[in-house]
Amino acid sequence: MLTSLSIRDIVLIDRLDLAFHAGLSVLTGETGAGKSILLDSLSLALGARGDGSLVRHGLPQGQVSAVFDVAPDHAARTMAAGFGIDTEGDLILRRVQVADGRSRAFINDQPVSMQALRAVGAALVEIHGQHADRAMIDPATHRALVDGFAGLSEDVEDLGKMHAVWRAAEKAVLDAQARIESARKEADFLRHAAAELDALSPEPGEETQLAAKRQAMMQAEKAIADIRDANSLLSGEDSPSPVLVSVMRRLERRREGAGEALAGAITAIETALTALDEAQYGLDAALRAADFDPRELERVEERLFALRAAARKYHVPVEDLAALAAKYAADLDALDHGEAQLVALETRAREAEALARAKASLLSDKRRHAAAALDAAIGEELPPLKLERARFITEIDSDPARLESTGFDRIEFHVATNPGTRPGPMMKIASGGELARFMLALKVVLADRASAPTLVFDEIDTGVGGAVADAIGARLKRLADGVQVLAVTHAPQVAARAATHFHIAKGEIEGNRVATRVRPLEKDDRREEIARMLSGAAITDEARAAAARLLET
Repeated sequence: MLTSLSIRDIVLIDRLDLAFHAGLSVLTGETGAGKSILLDSLSLALGARGDGSLVRHGLPQGQVSAVFDVAPDHAARTMAAGFGIDTEGDLILRRVQVADGRSRAFINDQPVSMQALRAVGAALVEIHGQHADRAMIDPATHRALVDGFAGLSEDVEDLGKMHAVWRAAEKAVLDAQARIESARKEADFLRHAAAELDALSPEPGEETQLAAKRQAMMQAEKAIADIRDANSLLSGEDSPSPVLVSVMRRLERRREGAGEALAGAITAIETALTALDEAQYGLDAALRAADFDPRELERVEERLFALRAAARKYHVPVEDLAALAAKYAADLDALDHGEAQLVALETRAREAEALARAKASLLSDKRRHAAAALDAAIGEELPPLKLERARFITEIDSDPARLESTGFDRIEFHVATNPGTRPGPMMKIASGGELARFMLALKVVLADRASAPTLVFDEIDTGVGGAVADAIGARLKRLADGVQVLAVTHAPQVAARAATHFHIAKGEIEGNRVATRVRPLEKDDRREEIARMLSGAAITDEARAAAARLLET
């Protein structure tokens, strides 16, 4: 339910914080005091169309916040979570209206689109009144109301699943037909391409592997050339080893005469020869390690070039060749075996359609029985609401050729307000006051089904009095046993039945400005306000006594 409403700088409201409770709450006050502004503000928080003129004169922006306490499994929480909103704790809907016409929407302080705010708001509050834009009576919702009244949600859900299976089967048929037709038009090309790609047998990732292998082998080829050159210098005709050996032998022959003077030189030459031998050994080992088959490099290059040529030919990346080959093979299979597959798919689609149609037909029968019961129940509510000569008719238009996920029924509420007149859509036939009373009767009948947790009725008692106003109050009170009800009223009979009574008035504030004020009324103030509603500006003792009797009743 709605637990609080905070308004800042909207039209005549500068600052207002209201706390709401369960049951029936009424808002009363003189005409022009600001009751409509209060409802416009609530509508703004629920996603209604914004307007820069709503911002209090001279200020840059205004805002409205509405706080709701709903069950953890309520549809509004599920919907908000679907929009990525953290739904822990209360649901807080906030709307910031800028004077230049722009506006921003928030749910639990997270920015959301206006569509998201409107969707969540619709699941939380229904506003009914004498204006079409404030009443949730769109014919698109009537089927859901009848289904809710009859408890057909599971049947509708089952039909939705069957319908989805049927549509999926039909799509499979259309896809198969398209593949077969396409394959027929390109049969020669398909056979040639499929054979070529099958012979090529491309694999995912193959190009990357081949390119890396080719690069490594080309690097190895260059390294081998350098190693061979070095090896040739150490072991070929220009090798320094024979010269060093000859020099060392000659020095050894002169060693006896020279003493130890040549010992160091001879040792150094021996070391150099040993180092040269080790270098040559290392070069031989490097040659063996880097050795590769040039024919393997040639095979790698041929394979890589073949893949790239095929990719250019078929206008796809090399990486997609394997998928293309699979597609061509499937298309050929569709061409060669598609007729049999198509027959099987068509059979499956017909069976799925038959099941869905049977379910839709059964659902349609249940709706007709429910519609008759709904019409009778609403008919019992109409006489006390001064609609004793009116009729409420649930019009069901069934067209088996129009099988949708909810069936083939189009449902719209019709009314006839006078005997002998032709029934028509409720929105077109009923006047503003009649429309509101029809909706009240409908909501009373549907009190525990298909209803938002908070219902708002805007002056539905306009133009009625006495017994009719009392009947409206009784029904609002009864409705408030199951859901939270807020009513803007001019009828003392309605106001007297409320659990909470708010008084709306205009008053001057500093700076010679006028602002709307709202305050909850306690016992004595409440009796005085109901007495004013009974007698007008001059409150008499008789009016006070009548107000006291109403409150006691």
